[in-house]
Order: sequence, then structure tokens, then C-alpha cells
Amino acid sequence: MNITIPADVPPKENKEFLNNYHAITGPTGKLLLFAADQKIEHLNQDFYGANIAEDARHPEHIFNIAQQGTIGAMASHLGLISRYGKSYPEINYIIKLNGKTNFIKQEDPISRLLWTVDDVVDFKKESGLKIRGIGITVYLGSEFEAEMLSDAAQSIFEAHQQGLTAILWCYIRGKEISNNQDPELAAGAAGVAASLGADFVKIKPPVATKKLSYIDALKLACDAAGNTKVICSGGQKIDEQQLLTTVQEQLSAGTTGCAIGRNIFQRPLPEAIKITKALSALINTSAE
Repeated sequence: MNITIPADVPPKENKEFLNNYHAITGPTGKLLLFAADQKIEHLNQDFYGANIAEDARHPEHIFNIAQQGTIGAMASHLGLISRYGKSYPEINYIIKLNGKTNFIKQEDPISRLLWTVDDVVDFKKESGLKIRGIGITVYLGSEFEAEMLSDAAQSIFEAHQQGLTAILWCYIRGKEISNNQDPELAAGAAGVAASLGADFVKIKPPVATKKLSYIDALKLACDAAGNTKVICSGGQKIDEQQLLTTVQEQLSAGTTGCAIGRNIFQRPLPEAIKITKALSALINTSAE
């Protein structure tokens, strides 16, 4: 497995970067990211309601899944990790730096920094938890994209300076956007992530067009990302077999894993653990 150590990782931090990268991807270099940042992003709507397991009502459910299941890393906000991390020290954590609620329906959304990389570094040292990297969201197409791009660029650079991995949530959003799953826009988002120096980019998968199949549309995004690895968001809860089939198709197009949240934590604990194991097996046995 070839791992690209970005040039903004100082030589003295190369070992730290490799340790963090290996920890979340294992021997295959592929990533099952358990996305658990919805407590801020979606409030309580993802944790209570029809077709959502009772287990999901309590925040500790996601930590139980992450510790007992098979994942590369769990992404969540620093505050939530600080509440439960001491009880779950074996989890590999990605700390999400920014976030917003869905109270205000913004045509042009903005997600501002809640914590800095310095906060993450201090937290890692003081807590002793396995903090493997940072995550940050950018909404391309929003009138506020310049501010978010600046935050992301600086955060990715600063994370690399400390030997941490960096994952960019790069979504197409804005009142000028008519189709946020257009293949050209998805490829553009992947290219922006590469330009910002991200190690992984999480995108909403594109849809097929008259010119491009679903697989070809995803290949376009993977090509645009270069050696930044593409992982697709999971979206709303679907049937387990449909989820595995979708992830398999994405992997065949050149993605390097997936970022799944609701399709894991909205299920009862035993079922959620089973899904992580199935996803992990699928990701780590797929052809390069």
C-alpha cells in the first residue's frame, strides 16, 4: 500500500502521520468512516422517530457501536467526544471542527469553526485519546464559500503540521445550484479537496446522466481527486443489502471506502455492529 505523505507534513512528523493513517485505514489503505456528527447537524431528528431504534436516542449508542464494531474511525465533534471518550479509549477519533444546525434553511449555508487544530492538539495531549485527524465541511456554491475554503485550507495545513490526517466534507450547496449531484460538480468538489491538501474527501455521490453512467460519474470524481482519496456519504437509512450493493458499486468506480452514519446508528446495537463488520469486510477485500 502506497501512502502519500503530504509535503506540508514536517519530516519529524512523518512517523506520526503514518501511524494515524495506518490506524484508520489498516493494511489496505481504505477507510470506513463512521460519521457521527449529526447531533449538531440534524438535531434529534436522526435519533428518534419511525424506523429508528430506541438505542439511538442516547448519545452513548454511537460510542458503543464504534468500540464494539469494526470501523476505521469515528468522526464527531470535540465536545461530544470529551463527554464519553474516557469510557471509550480504544476508538480512533476524527474530530469535526465546524458544524451548523438545520434550524435555519439557508439557501447559501455557512459552517463556521467551533474548534481549532490547536484545540484538537491540546485535547489529544491532555486526554490521551486516539485522535487520528480532523474533519471540516465546506459548502461549495454558497456565497460564503470563501470563508469556509479559508478555514479548511488553514485547518488542513495545521493538521498536517502536527502529523494528523485531514478529511474534507465537500458538498455542493447554494441558491445558484440546480443539481447538487451533477457529475461535473462532484468532480469539481473532489478537485477542490485535492487543492486544499485533504487526505480524504467525503462527497455526495453524483447521479447518472445521458452521457455518464453512475460508475463513470464517480470515476470522474476519483480522477479529479488525484491522490486525495474519495469516500461517499451514506445518506438516509436503506435496506442492508441495498447499502452493501451501493458501496460495492462505489468501490468498483475507484472510491477508497465510505462514510456511513444513519445507516449504522439508527439500527439496534447488535444489528449496527453487524453492519460495520459487513461494510469493513466489503471495503477491505475489494480490488484496488
